[in-house]
Amino acid sequence: MATIDPSILKHLSHMQPALYWLDEDPLEPLAHPTLIGDVTTDLCIVGAGYTGLWTALLAKEQNPEREVILLEQRETGAGASGRNGGFCSYSLTHGFMNGYSRFKDEMAIIERMGRENLDGIEATIKRYGIDCDFEWNGELRVAIEEWQMDSMIEEAQLRNSFGDNVELLTGAQTQARVKSPLYKGALWDPDGTALVDPARLVWGLERACISLGVKIFENTHVEWLERTNSGMIVHTPYGSVYAQKVALATNVFKSLVRRAHKYVVPVYDFQLVTEPLTPEQLESIGWKEREGLSDAGNQFHYYRMTKDNEILWGGYDAIYNFRGKVRQEYESDAETYAHLAEAFLETFPQLKGIKFTHGWGGAIDTCSRFSPFWGKAYRGRVAYVMGYTGLGVGSTRFGAQVMLDLLDGVDNERTQLSMVRKKPWPFPPEPFRFIFIRLTQWSINKADEKQGKRNLWLKLLDLLGLGFDS
Repeated sequence: MATIDPSILKHLSHMQPALYWLDEDPLEPLAHPTLIGDVTTDLCIVGAGYTGLWTALLAKEQNPEREVILLEQRETGAGASGRNGGFCSYSLTHGFMNGYSRFKDEMAIIERMGRENLDGIEATIKRYGIDCDFEWNGELRVAIEEWQMDSMIEEAQLRNSFGDNVELLTGAQTQARVKSPLYKGALWDPDGTALVDPARLVWGLERACISLGVKIFENTHVEWLERTNSGMIVHTPYGSVYAQKVALATNVFKSLVRRAHKYVVPVYDFQLVTEPLTPEQLESIGWKEREGLSDAGNQFHYYRMTKDNEILWGGYDAIYNFRGKVRQEYESDAETYAHLAEAFLETFPQLKGIKFTHGWGGAIDTCSRFSPFWGKAYRGRVAYVMGYTGLGVGSTRFGAQVMLDLLDGVDNERTQLSMVRKKPWPFPPEPFRFIFIRLTQWSINKADEKQGKRNLWLKLLDLLGLGFDS
């Protein structure tokens, strides 16, 4: 481990390597059985995270007579859906500027669809009475270096020209909202982000699916797909599902469509949660509006207040393991926790002495354009979506809608988007993939250290339309 001040490590003395959102929550539904034997359905969905649950829910809402079966290899929400920071953004493209750089001619449509999608999430939460602490608090992206304000000025002008309502804040205005000696200014987006309890959102969607007749099987690993003359067979260890159509919502886990493997790599992201803040500590940082916050650097931290006045703090490093392995032992990293704690105390030195109670990590499915992409296989009977890159709490609903459109052969405004029709650039095979990712991460880090100046490697990626900037 790189040298860390021992006084920083004392803040981790009470930390448990455990997922905060799953702590003794009475709203967690009862477990579902493993699939035993052979069953038949109209639609089989593989993966019971946000994407799979939204696909099941929307499929039943569109056609209540459609039989839907959902298969999950572990338990519902066990992957990224139950372990993220709970930032539910309207953006479908991992931020406006990322989308604008790739889909400039479509951004007006994509922006509108993104806001309609976030409205749809809120409406669903209200319709089914989902208790997930949904708070439409907005997001404050803070500059911690003067150079970061330049890109914010450009973004604010562009976004407002597309009908957004974002505001640039000075250092003093930012400090009036949240007190940190690092803040030089901010971009305030009052209505583009809601905050949720991610696990409770999973469980609420799960209950809604069950209420509509969706059958869920947990601890059921799908081994392979087989096409027949009239449908698909989804093979599992103890049985199979014969389905007319199959929707793959496996995201970071290896796709059942082999040709999709080259487009996605798993990177690990980590988070800490503090003990509840005292009234005096709360007063020392302000933050009375409970906005979501994030840094404006290429590598950034994101942080938020929980309903019990703890601070969730995560991000910055995105760790890629050789050959893209996804393993449970990768979900904890002592060195990363130490660096997160160090950055936290640099941001809020007035909270020195506070203890972190929880620390965990999880794999994110990222692709070279940082936003979801879609595909079909087996002559259109199978569809998939993946590549959310950590901003899937909101965009998974849109991803599910498009996947259903593709399976049903619907030609509409969504399926005509080039972001739906086109794939991202594939990653090279190993060992070049590992070298490529590490070189890019090193270059991004250097850019942050040099006032945002991009080296020749990043300029080449920009020229190719890859634009790695987060």
